[in-house]
Amino acid sequence: MGYSTENIKRVKESYASKQLAAQNEANNRRAELYVKLPELKEIDRAIADLGHAAVRETIGGGEGASARIMRMKEQSLELQEERKKFLIANGYPADYTQVHYECDKCNDTGYIDTKMCDCMKRALLLAGYETSGIKNLMQTQTFDSFSLDYYRQNGKIYESMKHNFETMKNFAENFSDSLGENIALFGGTGLGKTHLSTSVAKTVIDRGFDVLYVTAVGMIADFEKERFGSGYSDTDVGALSRYYNCDLLIVDDIGTEVSNQFTVSVLYNVLNTRLNKKKSTIISTNLTPAELRTRYWDRIASRIFGEYTALLFEGTDIRMQKLKSQKR
Repeated sequence: MGYSTENIKRVKESYASKQLAAQNEANNRRAELYVKLPELKEIDRAIADLGHAAVRETIGGGEGASARIMRMKEQSLELQEERKKFLIANGYPADYTQVHYECDKCNDTGYIDTKMCDCMKRALLLAGYETSGIKNLMQTQTFDSFSLDYYRQNGKIYESMKHNFETMKNFAENFSDSLGENIALFGGTGLGKTHLSTSVAKTVIDRGFDVLYVTAVGMIADFEKERFGSGYSDTDVGALSRYYNCDLLIVDDIGTEVSNQFTVSVLYNVLNTRLNKKKSTIISTNLTPAELRTRYWDRIASRIFGEYTALLFEGTDIRMQKLKSQKR
């Protein structure tokens, strides 16, 4: 399992900023009260003096040091209680000048001892949604919202689509970045390929893996920008590396991109590199298996048919079914 390196870096930077902002806000509140309530500053100075004196006694030791340190601690606790009552009496919460972190468990560090805090896991999960490419789709297209009722007109098709659903759900729920399993989805538009691909993406991201979902046209555009564009940034180069290194790559609508030597070469390099690295890939296409063989090099077709589990999507366009149902 591995969160995106870029997402981890970005989230850690945000945590460092949050922690510093919380500390600065506390300092500003304290400075504000020192002006309004000079007595508070005197109480804080007395507490600090006791702390420094206790440190000196600890270092110096000597006869009676333990007793003196104990008395200092008691005096400090009394002053802290006095401080709380003073703030409340002047209309402020007792913890007004304390640092208020977003997460009290980890104090906005993201870790409790050496274990990642739940708040950072949530932050990385949201970052995964953001960088997957389909954040909005994942709000509605899940395994729970996928209905097999649209395929019930034909028993054979229903059983086939039930198999597809179960295969992809099992793939997502048991996903491992070490297995290198791949799936190829074949079928016309509106038959559920994108919905189930999105469902896989959400489930796999929720389990802590790095997922990139992109259309074939979008992927080619990224590589064209690298080859033919100018001023290509380090961020863009890092984005391209995800095509090869993310835990799961989902490429939608293969066959809609302009077909030429460059685009076919990009597709081959991405798919072949991921196979060699045992990185999982899902592709979907409106092309038939025969059309896919004709359109692409044998090297691409042989890898897809030899290394991918092929799922055929059949039935009647679900979008059209919904439109007809709305008109009734």
